[in-house]
Amino acid sequence: MGIESKRIEPHWNYLLALDADLVNVSRFVEFHKTNFDCFSIEIARLLLTASAEVDVLCKQLCKAIDPASTAENIHEYRDAIRPVYPRIPKFKVAMPRFGLILRPWVEWRKKTGVPVWWTAHNKVKHQRDAHYEKACLQNALNSVAWLFVLVLYLYKEKARLGELVPSPQLLRADGSNFAGAVIGGQDGGIAYVLDDR
Repeated sequence: MGIESKRIEPHWNYLLALDADLVNVSRFVEFHKTNFDCFSIEIARLLLTASAEVDVLCKQLCKAIDPASTAENIHEYRDAIRPVYPRIPKFKVAMPRFGLILRPWVEWRKKTGVPVWWTAHNKVKHQRDAHYEKACLQNALNSVAWLFVLVLYLYKEKARLGELVPSPQLLRADGSNFAGAVIGGQDGGIAYVLDDR
């Protein structure tokens, strides 16, 4: 047949598609604090899409931690994931192109914390007529950043080895989670530090 094939990680490719969508949005809305409350149909789509994928990956990560897991909501995800990966709430996602550092998991530092963007996602999903303005840039950026971190932890061995390629255009781990560039093959990757303790 003349074509070789190797396993790809579908959630990584999905993240890359959302990262590319963010690049497109950035052509119309500058990613700057004065625009964080800006909302639109496209930003709503990004928030809803990234949040739905977060839900899927949280379930998968909970199952990876405990195959008998029945976690089905943000509280149960937090209670299952945080004890095993206590550094997640401190994970910072950089967007160097815009000079931004996102802390999408910061609310999980509290025992009962729920991300602001998650609450916004639910309001936009179920009551868009009353809460459409919550589909804002800040919430969309944080939902995609949360997804980025989740994908790294779901595929943590590949992330540590720099095998999740290509790298996103906009999203980067900050210095404490960046282990360096990996050169090899056709695409260089980024190695991540994902210490569990």
